[in-house]
Amino acid sequence: MPLNQLETGILFRNEKPHVKSVHAYFPSVAVLADGTLVSTYVLGEAFEATNLQVHWSRSHDQGQTWDHQGQLNPPTTDRVTSTFGRVATTPNGELIANLIRYDRSTHVDEGLSNPETLGLVPAELLLMRSRDQGETWNEPETITPPLVGPEFEMCSPITVLNDGRWLWPTSTWRDWDGNLPNGNRMVALVSKDQGASWPEYLDIMYSVDDQLIFWESKVIELPNDRLLAVAWCYNEGANADRPNHYAFSDDGGASWSAPTSTQIAGQTLTPCLLDDGSLLNVYRRLDQPGLWACHSRLNAQGEWSNLDQWPLWGHQSLDGTTKTVENMSANFAALKFGAPHIARLSDGSLFVTFWCYEQNVSLIRWFKFDVD
Repeated sequence: MPLNQLETGILFRNEKPHVKSVHAYFPSVAVLADGTLVSTYVLGEAFEATNLQVHWSRSHDQGQTWDHQGQLNPPTTDRVTSTFGRVATTPNGELIANLIRYDRSTHVDEGLSNPETLGLVPAELLLMRSRDQGETWNEPETITPPLVGPEFEMCSPITVLNDGRWLWPTSTWRDWDGNLPNGNRMVALVSKDQGASWPEYLDIMYSVDDQLIFWESKVIELPNDRLLAVAWCYNEGANADRPNHYAFSDDGGASWSAPTSTQIAGQTLTPCLLDDGSLLNVYRRLDQPGLWACHSRLNAQGEWSNLDQWPLWGHQSLDGTTKTVENMSANFAALKFGAPHIARLSDGSLFVTFWCYEQNVSLIRWFKFDVD
């Protein structure tokens, strides 16, 4: 399958890095009915800075140029918080942004995670909506999760299924002191009333011996109502990454296949369903430098196979951007690129966004492809 790169460009970059420190991370793009693109991303002075907040931009020319619209989420005045989020559209044209707001008040001089326990600072889940293509947004709605995390990862936009359910893929995470009552689980919160309540969750990937952690999870819907979940897999006991894993469900998410290796050595895998039923995956590769794409198939029996692979960005890097050390909190702080997102544009092309450091500034870069 040829992957024809059409164009690349910048969605957001700090125009005056010599004056102020503003770095961009974690993009997502939603496509509106008229072809307008809306993107969210996080801006702050460092990768785990306390002033990280969700901003958004709009494009009227299929991603060629972008107009920064400002901060999406309102600021908090009673505590120090940083906010992360993703954006999606619903079939009726509503924009929905799912957010996680982290309370940094008790650990203002620390990162998001505790180096000793890998636990996170306290977090709350929020939902913002726009019914007028982003002209106005409602105040954040607080989401009550149906299980105790106690904290949760921000990794994926909401997936809207054909049956009307909304899925919020995430993973449970320890609190700052290391408490994790339900273990390391990849789950998807479920809403049957367009986000008004989230009383259920799908239990997707779980390691029986609790040595495997499933991060950066995504869920997409395949033909014949099959659900596919993918995740970055980390073996905490061995302090080592494993190939990205996947699981599938043929009963609407009630049950899932056992987590299985995709044989893709990477992190932050993001899949996109192609017209022929195959998958294009974009990920941060581990056995070679850079961001890569991989063409894969999942057959009727649920067996995953990989076909062609292509480097997208950073594959000639010599700065060790895929090296890791034993302390995972230190690895998070040292990341130099990642979190790809894929959107299908109105002309059928694929629009890939991710964050990366170029000339010591983290920016949001995009690629546009045709897939034959």
